[in-house]
Amino acid sequence: MRILSITAQKPSSTGSGVYLTELVKELAVKGHEQAVVAGVYEKDEVELPEGVGFYPVYFAEDVQDEGFCEGEPDAGFGEVHADIPFPIAGMSDEMPYKSTRYCDMTPEMTGQFKEAFLKAVARAVKELLPDVVLCHHLYLLTALVREAFPELKVYGFCHNTDLRQMKKTDLERDFIREQIRRLDHIFVPQRAQEEGVKEIYGVPQGRITRVGMGFNRRIFHVTGERPSDGVTRIVFAGKIAEKKGVVSLMRSLCLLDVPGREVHMLLAGSTGNEEEFRLICELAEKAPVKVTFLGRLSQTELSRVYNECDVFVLPSFFEGIPLTVIEALACGDRAVMTDLPGIREWLLEAVPGADVLFVEMPEMRNADEPVASGLPEFERRLAKALSLSVCKGETRRADVSGISWEGIAERVIGTVAG
Repeated sequence: MRILSITAQKPSSTGSGVYLTELVKELAVKGHEQAVVAGVYEKDEVELPEGVGFYPVYFAEDVQDEGFCEGEPDAGFGEVHADIPFPIAGMSDEMPYKSTRYCDMTPEMTGQFKEAFLKAVARAVKELLPDVVLCHHLYLLTALVREAFPELKVYGFCHNTDLRQMKKTDLERDFIREQIRRLDHIFVPQRAQEEGVKEIYGVPQGRITRVGMGFNRRIFHVTGERPSDGVTRIVFAGKIAEKKGVVSLMRSLCLLDVPGREVHMLLAGSTGNEEEFRLICELAEKAPVKVTFLGRLSQTELSRVYNECDVFVLPSFFEGIPLTVIEALACGDRAVMTDLPGIREWLLEAVPGADVLFVEMPEMRNADEPVASGLPEFERRLAKALSLSVCKGETRRADVSGISWEGIAERVIGTVAG
């Protein structure tokens, strides 16, 4: 089968990028002929299996007015060599690289986005002659592809951030909703996204399939490298940002109740908003435990860190299916995480015996923004769960054998072929 995968973002960063890349790898193992269209910067290195065609759409990373990236659409563009003269359009408001918010895109910018991507997709379609097109994110690019290529089978993947954009952003909302309804089929991680797709896009349940999440078991597994120095290590992995709950995490460290235990907090990931990062650093300096910022890590480096740690924490206010928690559990960590919609149910089914403590969410607005008045109590709940996990001392090993990219690839191909 000839398969074309499409994303407006980097295929090497964020959970959805990893999802696309790992799915492409599994499909390559199964012998499918493939190509990928993705938004990147010229300096980016994209790792795809040998023989997979790549059709990049180059965004401009460097512009004259740096404030443009903070949401000022009238800022002037610099002299850049790119298909699109502004930074990559990100599905999250804070991406782990320089980005443009969809809510800040002007009609001119939207036109530039449309022209560049449809040109790249048309070239890929002409050269690959795909049997099926797999578009990641139920948003603007997927809608454009559906409209422009009515003769092709076009399938969409929901990554949850697309649902958030539809709720928060007016950009082409009616057009996007109309075209997403016309997709041949939609794949979602789990039940919460299935309900969101039915509610927001009006897609009937018969055209939605839950495929779950996978992880790279060749990289993420127990290695036996956990230090025996008496220090309990807690690790967070993801964007170092307020909406990932990192500000609240830093505040919760001051509320830990772990008498006689030495704790070390490790944060792995890139920063999104510099002002938020400065606040997080200030709070880290006030914490009664050691806090270390590791920066962005490769998957191999992240596996090593998970294996050296005891507790994984994900205090995020918004997620689809968080890949990081699966990877950490596979490396033998206990986990503390917010009780995100649908995640507890999915974990109990997919990872039986997982050693996870769930923390009740604060009151939310706009899908991913906590009400400020509820944060102090949330941070106390988070500190209590972390304290319990730290003091537990031993981890109940999780059974992650039922989760794999291979399984997802099989479900996708089964649906497409059916």
